[in-house]
Amino acid sequence: MSRVFLDITLSLDGFAAGPDISHEHPLGRNGRAMHAWLFGADEHQPSAADRQAAQDMFSQTGAFIIGRKTYDVGVPEWGADGAFGMPCFVMTHRMREQHVMGQTTFNFVCESPAAVLEKAKAAAGGKAVCVMGGAATARQFVEADLLDELRIHIAPVLLGGGTRLFDTLSEVVHLKAMPAVSSPLATHLRFNRKF
Repeated sequence: MSRVFLDITLSLDGFAAGPDISHEHPLGRNGRAMHAWLFGADEHQPSAADRQAAQDMFSQTGAFIIGRKTYDVGVPEWGADGAFGMPCFVMTHRMREQHVMGQTTFNFVCESPAAVLEKAKAAAGGKAVCVMGGAATARQFVEADLLDELRIHIAPVLLGGGTRLFDTLSEVVHLKAMPAVSSPLATHLRFNRKF
C-alpha cells in the first residue's frame, strides 16, 4: 500500500509562500529565499542533509499531487522535462487536457482529495504519493486525515506575510515527531500522522 506524505517548505513565521503569488513570483514575493535548501541561493548551496531530504522525496515517490495554482505558476519554471519525472495529479476546478513534459505527465482532476489520492496511488506503482502543495491543497489532505507523514522544511527566513499552511484547521491533530536534521539553510522535520 502506498505511503502518503506531505512535503512542504515553510518560513520560520509559518508561511508556505510569500505574498502576491504570480508568474513573476511563483513562490510569492521573497518566497524563493525559503527554498535555498533545495535550489541554492547566492553563495549558499544545499548541504549533504539538504540534498538527502530532496533525494528522499524523489526516490520514494511514484506520483505527486499538486494544486492548480502551483501548476500554473510553476510550469514555466520547471523546464522542458516538467521537473518531476513521474505522474502528477493537479487538483483543480478548471479542467484541461493532460499535459506531458518529458517524463512528467500532469493529469487534471476535479474530484475530492480522497478520489485524487486513489488515482495517484494507482499511478505510483506501489511507491509513495507525495502531496506538495500549495498550502490550500496540502491543508485539504491534512483535514481529510489522508496523510501518513508530514515532512516540513523550516527555512530560517521571516517573510512577514503570505499564505499560511495551518491557519484554518478546526480540530487538534496529534503527530509523532521523528528525529530532525538541520543545516544552515533549513531544519528538516518529519512527523508521523498515524501511530
